[in-house]
Amino acid sequence: MDLCSLIDRNAAFSPDKTAIAFEGRRLSYAAFAARIERTATALKQELGVGRGDRVAILSLNRPDYLVLLYACARLGAMLVPLNWRLAVAEQLFILHDAGAKVLVLEQAFEGVLPELVQAAPGAAVIGFDFTPARGGTFESLLARSEGSGRNPHTDLSCPLLIVYTSGTTGRPKGAVLRQEALFWNGVMSQHMHNMTSDDHVLTVLPFFHVGGLNIQTTPALQLGATVTIHGRFTPDLALAAIENDRPTLTVMVPAIIQAVSEHPAWTTTNLSSLKAVATGSTIVPPHLIDRFVGRGVPVLQVYGSTETCPIAIYTRLGGDLSRAGSTGLAGLGCEAKVIDQAGAEVPPGTPGEIAVRGPNVFFEYWGNTNATRDALRDGWYRTGDIGLCDADGYFWIRDRKKNMIISGGENVYPAEVERVLLEHPDVSECAVIGRPDPRWDEVPVAYVIRRSGCRLEADELKTHLQAQLARYKVPREIVFVTDLPRTALGKVQHFLLKQLDAQSRPLGEAS
Repeated sequence: MDLCSLIDRNAAFSPDKTAIAFEGRRLSYAAFAARIERTATALKQELGVGRGDRVAILSLNRPDYLVLLYACARLGAMLVPLNWRLAVAEQLFILHDAGAKVLVLEQAFEGVLPELVQAAPGAAVIGFDFTPARGGTFESLLARSEGSGRNPHTDLSCPLLIVYTSGTTGRPKGAVLRQEALFWNGVMSQHMHNMTSDDHVLTVLPFFHVGGLNIQTTPALQLGATVTIHGRFTPDLALAAIENDRPTLTVMVPAIIQAVSEHPAWTTTNLSSLKAVATGSTIVPPHLIDRFVGRGVPVLQVYGSTETCPIAIYTRLGGDLSRAGSTGLAGLGCEAKVIDQAGAEVPPGTPGEIAVRGPNVFFEYWGNTNATRDALRDGWYRTGDIGLCDADGYFWIRDRKKNMIISGGENVYPAEVERVLLEHPDVSECAVIGRPDPRWDEVPVAYVIRRSGCRLEADELKTHLQAQLARYKVPREIVFVTDLPRTALGKVQHFLLKQLDAQSRPLGEAS
């Protein structure tokens, strides 16, 4: 059995049911399963793809992105999603590091193809919607395929995805996820959302990230539900889809919640079809959760990372959502605990590093034995995140371990300071970093984006902070800026902000 078998079984049970909706077109489960089989056959017969080979993809969300994923599962091959928001140099590194045998891309990224080919000179190039200078089209490849795409040596133990993490230092690392990781991640998603085959998922997050691919999308397809996908997120299209397509579930990271809830159509959009919105990726400001809750839509929190596929800890629909700020309990199919520097579990309520163990956890970092050994110890993945767990097993996430500021021997968690900053009505977004200091080792510094039209001053903001935080936690300096460095999902990259702060401060008004 491989992961693709679940699609085949859903096609047998409900052949005419819509599996994927995209730009007004619908793909039934029978058609989805058949296209996966043709794609697996073409990859195998025409391009020689087999167990262990890597197939890279550079594309916006589209149905054939998912077709390729399950075709790789059928063959025992690995899909390598390329983040289209990365600089070309970063994409070149990933393509070379993964040693891709095939590169599939869409025409929107044709301009970088000559450079990508240099990084993988032996790779076959396939265009989704155009004919590359060297290579063919996806449709012509499928038209030539004959025979079977089956691989009798494929099962759930086969690696399926290599997803590169941005990391906090150095080059990105490729987290290798087995088919069984996606299977158990799906089980936990189904438990988290009370998901059934009657659900309808709206996916607006990019597939190059495990959040867009695996929090709801693949779990829904493996269960026989319907998924509507958007090529990329825009707030107007997302709200229109909720109004017109009537999905029951969607995932929105905090930056997306903010974008849709500040859109002019927010107050008039009918949200009644949504039984829940899931969120995560970073610590979620309570005021953003309140925007959906205030309109009668429960918000579920999920914690995890690329290395956990990503679901590891979550709040469950119908479960206890009353513990403010909690990201929930360890998932149905994995374990989680809080540990100290030596790896020993700490008492309830004590901050420490979160560790996760289970079949959803990644197998290795591709070609990086040292990084794998550092991250995986006795089967436990050390996340690098600081959190605490109460006596009932509920987790709270404090911050990234590498983000923690030690000022005069005291621990300062940037996320705690950021939470208080965001409670000020004139603060739109913010990030807190540690700056080296000869007396205190480090002092906190805040970078703040004002709400449009506001004339907030640093002294006013410091007064707001001093009323709620210990003196050593109050930023030594507040710098007002118009933008912050971010990941593809809108998460602020604190390590880049620290580099900018150290080299030459971003343009802004310092306190």
